[in-house]
Amino acid sequence: MNNALPPVIAIDGPSGSGKGTVASRVALTLGWNLLDSGALYRILAQVSRQRGKSGDDPAQLEALARGLRVDFKQTAAGDEQILLEGRDVTAALRSEDSGKRASELAVIPEVRRGLMAVQRNFRRAPGLVADGRDMGTVVFPDAGLKIFLTASVEERAKRRYNQLKQKGLNANLPALFQDLVARDERDRNRSVSPLKPASDAVVLNTTGTAVEAVVDQVLDLAHRRYGKAAAGSRQGG
Repeated sequence: MNNALPPVIAIDGPSGSGKGTVASRVALTLGWNLLDSGALYRILAQVSRQRGKSGDDPAQLEALARGLRVDFKQTAAGDEQILLEGRDVTAALRSEDSGKRASELAVIPEVRRGLMAVQRNFRRAPGLVADGRDMGTVVFPDAGLKIFLTASVEERAKRRYNQLKQKGLNANLPALFQDLVARDERDRNRSVSPLKPASDAVVLNTTGTAVEAVVDQVLDLAHRRYGKAAAGSRQGG
């Protein structure tokens, strides 16, 4: 790790493993910056459609990715707020369609290259908690703490189903299960930045584990790795 740079906690894992919720709560507790890299792909998916970029022109997608102006905020309750050029786009990014399109864009090398600098710009003092699928392997390979969260496909599908129902959205459990299986296959077998734990990552299986317990595990690892830097400037907001 380069000690001249702000510390990074990289949290990777497949869709539905809980990495977004865990990352958000850890960042809030520590008072560190947050990067939801998956949201960047969802934003690009929506913006490209709005501007007529079908995905057939990788060069245009790369340029569009480089120009994204995104901020991640958090409410006192720990809920994530995603701002695109100052506009709150949080709710619009949670659809299954956005997630599927984002997964499809993620296999395009030009898209990943365009988003690389955007992601690394989130590394600011006092520190960064970054969640995604290649945070520890590609985007922040020098991160001092790398976590890889996983869970059974059945549990991940149930989590997503419950999230959608709580928000009053339609959800079909068998369809969600099949979608996760397809996403896992696509993410693990893509030629660029395939989904896998970093060689020095701590792997945590969250199946049957409450999110609070996982957050506590990550915070404990952060305290041991970063000491006073991860003492936490805020506790629960």
